[in-house]
Amino acid sequence: MSLVVVGGHTRNIGKTSVAAGLIAQLPHYNWTAIKITQHGHGICSAVGEPCDCAVEYDHPYAISEETAASSTDSGRFLAAGARRSFWLRTPVGGLGNAIGKVREILDASENVIVESNSLLQFFRPDLYLVVVDFASADFKESALSYLDRADCLIPVGDASAAPKWTGVSRRLWESKMQFRADPPQYVSKELVDFVSGRLS
Repeated sequence: MSLVVVGGHTRNIGKTSVAAGLIAQLPHYNWTAIKITQHGHGICSAVGEPCDCAVEYDHPYAISEETAASSTDSGRFLAAGARRSFWLRTPVGGLGNAIGKVREILDASENVIVESNSLLQFFRPDLYLVVVDFASADFKESALSYLDRADCLIPVGDASAAPKWTGVSRRLWESKMQFRADPPQYVSKELVDFVSGRLS
């Protein structure tokens, strides 16, 4: 079983598009896909909205399996050709509560692709791909914590400009292999060849 993790330094920069693109371009890996969402304080994992439950104890996590292709992130994985697709929700800092279930899914799968930075706290993937946008100043702490472990970066948009983020050592990103993403085509042939070569 191979484990590929697709992360990113901020929200809405194309992580799902990269994962779905790899699923579509490498169908012979018979992917199982997992989308991990960590929500803020007071949001219930089960319903995805504020509620009065004791979140940490009543609903430490929620996981659902997609049954049909759709426009949701986990539905897009099925549309791209994944054999199975799951959506895992957990409070920020609470992913550990769901790791037993994640391990069950990994053990039952041929190959797994996960959209999440935080999974690296518990697993060492075969490949860790990080989507970056030099025009976005936000840089999540989880992404910064694991940036040194990235096997490559996938810059979205203009990668020739200086990054707007601060507090990130240049050596952490300048030393990495880069495969540019040109939306709406997020996955290049070079990236597909790189992933296939590393997993074979």
